[in-house]
Amino acid sequence: MKKIETFENKKVLVLGLAKSGEAAARLLEKLGAIVTVNDGKPFDENPAAQSLLEEGIKVICGSHPLELLDENFELMVKNPGIRYDNQMVARAIEKNIPVITEVELAYMISDAPIIGITGSNGKTTTTTMIAETLNNGGKSGLLSGNIGFPASEVAQTATDKDTLVMELSSFQLMGTDTFHPHMAVITNLMPTHIDYHGGFEEYVAAKWNIQKNMTAEDYLVLNFNQDLAKELAQKTAAQVIPFSTTEKVDGAYLDGDTLYFKDEAIMKASEIGVPGNHNVENALATIAIAKLSGIANEAIKETLSHFGGVKHRLQALGEVNGIKFYNDSKSTNILATQKALSGFDNSKVILIAGGL
Repeated sequence: MKKIETFENKKVLVLGLAKSGEAAARLLEKLGAIVTVNDGKPFDENPAAQSLLEEGIKVICGSHPLELLDENFELMVKNPGIRYDNQMVARAIEKNIPVITEVELAYMISDAPIIGITGSNGKTTTTTMIAETLNNGGKSGLLSGNIGFPASEVAQTATDKDTLVMELSSFQLMGTDTFHPHMAVITNLMPTHIDYHGGFEEYVAAKWNIQKNMTAEDYLVLNFNQDLAKELAQKTAAQVIPFSTTEKVDGAYLDGDTLYFKDEAIMKASEIGVPGNHNVENALATIAIAKLSGIANEAIKETLSHFGGVKHRLQALGEVNGIKFYNDSKSTNILATQKALSGFDNSKVILIAGGL
């Protein structure tokens, strides 16, 4: 990891714990910052806070006292799930205290190049496909970010021989400033998280942050099944590599039952290890990144053919009395559920659904 001096002797407030907040607090302490952690969960029910206190980090739990922000903090690192209209965040912005998320910290210290993956649906599957393809092709892809491995933790041990394959939510991307992946994927853009962002335009703007520091030496992989992606492609400095299941593009595409990259046949769509047209899209995005990374076709085909999905996303659980069971509990919006169901003969599907 890079030994940066940016935070030395600077007062930093980490707002909200969970995995990313805990990782950020430890990293900032290591970088010489004067760290205070503020979390809403009471101290006696908060093992993360207890652990940080034992390590000598100041913790304030059980409430979010506004007067805390009178202590001359120079930076706030907030949990991505905390909205910008939260009174602590709003007050920090009012006081001109920069507010970032821990993926920005990860970028600042990382010796490893970053492949960033975002989008409304398919992020986790595509992130996992890319990491597995890199690893199978002789490179080291490290899962990080919104996929359950805090980026600021993974980045500490990554070297320039590794690549951080980072799943990024719109919430995380809003809190970036210098963040600069060498390659990035936007799987698709649908109206989700509008309660957080206020509108679809604001949501798209948050996702589009992924490319704001990219240059002509970087690659941005976009889903040309969407007219919106074609419009956005005109507004980036990065080299755009499109993918599509509906037309031949100068990138990765489906023609008949074959997946191609720039006129080179890679594999059959029917050979992908997980069902559904949305997984063909995820595979095409993966192929684009893999080819740009110099991975051999055989390694790409082998990885995608054996790909069994990720937990809770069309995860094959087995068969009982001739009935196959799939766990898709991470379909947390209607669009994701529709995409999951599109991979099956719906006359034979029984959907067990819950939620709101």
